[in-house]
Amino acid sequence: MPFVAPLRVIPLGGLGEIGMNCLALEQGGEVLIVDCGVTFDDRGLGVDVIHADFSALEPYRVAGVFVTHGHEDHIGAIPYLLKRFDAPVFGPRYALGLVRERAAEHEILGHVALHEVTPRTRIRVGPFDVEPIRVTHSIADSTALAIRTDSGLVVHTGDFKFDEAPPDGETFDVERFEELSREGVRLLFSDSTNIDAKGPTGSEEGVGHALDEIVAGAKQAVVVGVFASNVHRLRLLGDIARRHGRKLVPLGRSVSTHSRVARSTSRSTGEHAGEPYLEWPSDLVWPADRARELPRNAVLGVATGTQGEEGAALSRLARGEHPAFDLAVGDVVVMSSRVIPGNEPEVMRVMSNLLRRGVELRSWWSDRAVHVSGHAHRDEQRRMIEMVRPRSFVPVHGTLHHMLRHAALARELGVPDVCVLENGDVGELGEGPLRKTGRVASGRVHVFARRALPPSVLGERAALAAHGTAHVVVPVDAAGRPAGEVSLVTRGVLDETADAHLLAAARNEALAALEELVARGGGAIVRSDTELGEAVRQAVRRALSRALGFKPVTTATVLRVRG
Repeated sequence: MPFVAPLRVIPLGGLGEIGMNCLALEQGGEVLIVDCGVTFDDRGLGVDVIHADFSALEPYRVAGVFVTHGHEDHIGAIPYLLKRFDAPVFGPRYALGLVRERAAEHEILGHVALHEVTPRTRIRVGPFDVEPIRVTHSIADSTALAIRTDSGLVVHTGDFKFDEAPPDGETFDVERFEELSREGVRLLFSDSTNIDAKGPTGSEEGVGHALDEIVAGAKQAVVVGVFASNVHRLRLLGDIARRHGRKLVPLGRSVSTHSRVARSTSRSTGEHAGEPYLEWPSDLVWPADRARELPRNAVLGVATGTQGEEGAALSRLARGEHPAFDLAVGDVVVMSSRVIPGNEPEVMRVMSNLLRRGVELRSWWSDRAVHVSGHAHRDEQRRMIEMVRPRSFVPVHGTLHHMLRHAALARELGVPDVCVLENGDVGELGEGPLRKTGRVASGRVHVFARRALPPSVLGERAALAAHGTAHVVVPVDAAGRPAGEVSLVTRGVLDETADAHLLAAARNEALAALEELVARGGGAIVRSDTELGEAVRQAVRRALSRALGFKPVTTATVLRVRG
């Protein structure tokens, strides 16, 4: 029998965390990358996005990137990957439309080959045969992948839920999954996000009914906070605005971006194939910069910022700082979302500011019907495993807690081979069970202004944020003796007016340290600028540490003064 190279599974992102999804499948020296997304940094260090470390891919030929859908945690890192690897990108039409939107920001996207692939169409990518399958999720044009490899049929669910009545008419292709099951699925990767959630996920159709009732009963302006990528909900809001004689007012850049892409992208499957994902006629949409011209009862605002992002539209509205629109007492604000774990303090701050403005606030906490998740709950995850009947199972898209719980469910359902991998682990699938065989380099790359930030720079930013900075300037003569007044400036350390005495004490210590160093050689040794600067720097740092209880990031400059 000819030798068949095993399939190697190399997760670089998304396994052990929620976000930054990036999974590499390697066979015979060629790699297929499933999704290539970003995550975000909440430490306030000026980081724009974070993507996976791609260095583990260097030994291989990247045959292609296949995306399942257009969320940022699945497509956002594509430009950074393509700077290192020349590879074609495949994916559903709507996802690639969002990728093209980034071409102005990333020149590389203007040169890459983007291949639109419709569900139930098979395409060869290196040694892999890949077929997208329609699933439902909280963004239009979502797919799972059936990947035929030398080790057998692999199914990757992507992000999914079972929505029996999606607003765009592109229904979950249960029939195709059942056909694949009969063919024999060697390995299933499946979304673990909502493993702890019980009961049905709910349908977008139900959200539409809830929002319709709220708008129908409102006497003044209504603003609905959403994830802008949820085109299903944007579609429902358009229908609601028409029904109640209101104008849609987009409040936030990403609302405009997603609505523009959705209006120009046609559906590829379902009863409405060929029609755009979003049909907002021009007379329905009102420019945000003219929102104050409308009667309040004619406004249906669509706002970004449901996770408490400080610069987003909802936060600015709550603070009364939005340039285009002002909330008033009696307006209705609906937060049509759930709070991503970890964002609770920021969201609560926004909600408090909204309530202080006298609005009627509706949220998932008070009205469960105003939002449904795009990720399968536990019972739907069970349904997926029972429908596909894989021989092997790997949970994806979750923290270690989520993945271990999902793995336990798979074992409970009788899957004979269950393996939990985290970022950097290597799994190998041959004739026997899937087994963990080692690790590769993995990690996070922090990006600012489209450039990677070295770990040293991030460390410096963290230190500056935590302790502030002090800079001391000392003038010296040719022999290194003090030749003028020592200058000390701080940022983020203390109030220089109220604590002027502390600065004076630190300057005196700097001067004393300088004089001591010069005197140590009897004045005969000429000290270098480096020696003088380090002595002064350490003296200032010690003085401020004694006074304040912490050590600021301290730097020093030595100025040689001619006599």
